[in-house]
Amino acid sequence: MTKEVKKEQDNNEVKKTVVAKKNIFEEYDYDKLELSMEKMLKNGVHFGHTKSKCHPKMKDFVFTTRNNINIIDLSLSLELLKETLSFLEKISASNKKILFVATKKQAERYAKQIAEYTDNPYVIDRWLGGTLTNFKNIRKRVKYMAQLDSHFEKGELSRYTKLEQLKKSEELEKLKKRMGGIEKMVTLPAVVFVTDINADKIAIKEAQALGIPVVAFADTNTNPEEVDYPIPANDDALLSLEYIFANIAKVLKNNKKK
Repeated sequence: MTKEVKKEQDNNEVKKTVVAKKNIFEEYDYDKLELSMEKMLKNGVHFGHTKSKCHPKMKDFVFTTRNNINIIDLSLSLELLKETLSFLEKISASNKKILFVATKKQAERYAKQIAEYTDNPYVIDRWLGGTLTNFKNIRKRVKYMAQLDSHFEKGELSRYTKLEQLKKSEELEKLKKRMGGIEKMVTLPAVVFVTDINADKIAIKEAQALGIPVVAFADTNTNPEEVDYPIPANDDALLSLEYIFANIAKVLKNNKKK
């Protein structure tokens, strides 16, 4: 491998890292963002799952079936998205928090970045049982994580052996991955937003047990009646996820500016 090729590969890796760290909602052109059926169609919001995977409760939201794929009725998607945006705007106006949850890989980035952009908590990768229903103990673990992080920053763990420091470092990394997004969530959220009704069932059940409203993408393989504010939409395609989240980000951020 020549030095030139190696240098080009290294530069590409750096570019990939920079792109991955960018928050897409901070750079989004909201002036060009249009809430319409046409834009939903363009971003693939209408594509559901195969006909055989359609949940009986979603049949009313299916417009037709093409090539064995259920096509979501975008007129209903638009109506319910507008209703959801209005609801979230009111929550934001009262300075209450929205907990964004995405345990499905393709939605993690969007949930994390919209939460950071709008100053809200988030949970990605994995839902810790009791995050809501056992919130008091979860807060204790979050405080421990913060203390451990502080010890590392101040160099207070130098008295431990290298092996012990390594174990503490691995423990901190695991804690941050699972609870870093709720570090500043000192009280229960007013709303829980999940990106997949099937994948995030535990989060939904905990929210319901505490009477916390749930907002969710409702793809054709899910039961929309399990949440309070379903948004009939493709919950797998990146364009669909980005489009819906961008509209939410716009409403929440504009409300904060007001």
